[in-house]
Amino acid sequence: MITLAILRRLRAFVLFPLAVAAAAAANQTVDSLAALQAAINTAVPGDTITVKNGAYTTGAYIAVRRAGTVENPIIITAETVGGVEINGTHGFNVSGAAAHIVIAGFRFVHSSGRCTIAAGTSNVRFTRNVFQCAGDGVYLSVSGDDAQIDHNEFADKRTTGPMLALAGTGTQVARRAWIHRNHFRDFAPTQGASTTEALRFGLSNLARSIGAGIVEHNLFERCNGGTEFIANKSSGNIYRYNTMLDSPAAHFGLRHGNDCLVYGNTMIRTEGLWIFGDRHRIHSNRFEKNFIGVNLGNGSGDQPDGGSTSGQDRPDDCVIVFNTFIENRTHYQMSRRMPPALGANNTVFANNLIVGGGTASRIDGPNTGAVWAGNVIWQTGGAGSLPTGSYISADPLLEADAAGLLRPQAGSPVIDAAKGDYPTITVDFEGQTREGAKDIGADEVSTAPVAARLLKPADVGPLAK
Repeated sequence: MITLAILRRLRAFVLFPLAVAAAAAANQTVDSLAALQAAINTAVPGDTITVKNGAYTTGAYIAVRRAGTVENPIIITAETVGGVEINGTHGFNVSGAAAHIVIAGFRFVHSSGRCTIAAGTSNVRFTRNVFQCAGDGVYLSVSGDDAQIDHNEFADKRTTGPMLALAGTGTQVARRAWIHRNHFRDFAPTQGASTTEALRFGLSNLARSIGAGIVEHNLFERCNGGTEFIANKSSGNIYRYNTMLDSPAAHFGLRHGNDCLVYGNTMIRTEGLWIFGDRHRIHSNRFEKNFIGVNLGNGSGDQPDGGSTSGQDRPDDCVIVFNTFIENRTHYQMSRRMPPALGANNTVFANNLIVGGGTASRIDGPNTGAVWAGNVIWQTGGAGSLPTGSYISADPLLEADAAGLLRPQAGSPVIDAAKGDYPTITVDFEGQTREGAKDIGADEVSTAPVAARLLKPADVGPLAK
């Protein structure tokens, strides 16, 4: 919950400068929904419309159909961050040919499913807002291209529907979305609901379309609304440097789609990462105290060969390398399916560091053409399905740093010990450069650590710098 003290801090926090001066631009301050709508209807590039602090009750959408420019967006902003509450039945509907719109600093507590960036729009930004909407439905729905969703808080959901959902139009998912520095928190379990993700990127019928989105530097905490707190259902997206904590009933699912890149993420006390689809690259992530670190899907069909997009596509040609697994119940698993399913094809599992916890690997399905090499295990519940010759058992000499993360120390057998070239793996979990002989696991020990690795609430959301 946002307390009175937090709201006072929000109102005292001056919205960061967003406007770029333009010769014809106007700065208007409004104190009613009617005045706000009238100002939006006549806005031109460079205009800033400021809504005075207070609570406003809607009975219809606040419609935005105007267009700014790259240099001079149209800005619709609260007087101070968090100082304007939008309640009632609707929020903003950005639609038509709307472009280069910034909506900043609001607190949305209106009905869910009533805040949208529609298909056909472009370059719409929601920044430094709080979403705590009421009832079933999506907090914020995005179908337009080049949307930017940043420094928002999505909080306290107990109903069906994602917090943030990206869809599209026809067979094309929304393209080039940039989702960063948001705080997704406290999504309570919703009984019988299957669409309760904190973030859903795409839909089953859009899975083969390329989103080319970037999801980075977000914090997910206590997001147990459904089986997945992130559901990827499109292709070609990047998930990097996110922190995912304390969601033991949910997982990050590459549910549909191909060619996603997942690196630099930290997952602690979740159900882990589940993989379906082809050619995903999973590297330099930290999986700690999860139910399963990485769950390699046991595919029910093969979509390139005509399998249904509503099924679970067999993982083909996926690469899982340079990750660190610590004290997971099972570190790397393919679960059994009855009747027997298709398993996975041509998966690479190499140069991973596996410490403590349960069985290192348990593969209960077909794993045709698998490549295993260069893994290090220590004090696990056994090697399990790791083939002889694909790993060594050696103490990696881990010590906790100031943030509590276990890191290999000088003399560790993981240093400069990676097998194979992997020229596309150029950074570790902190974004530090990997070059020359690479270290096994998520951490390139020879590079200097950076200050911020695990995101905290102060690093994300409306008040973050």
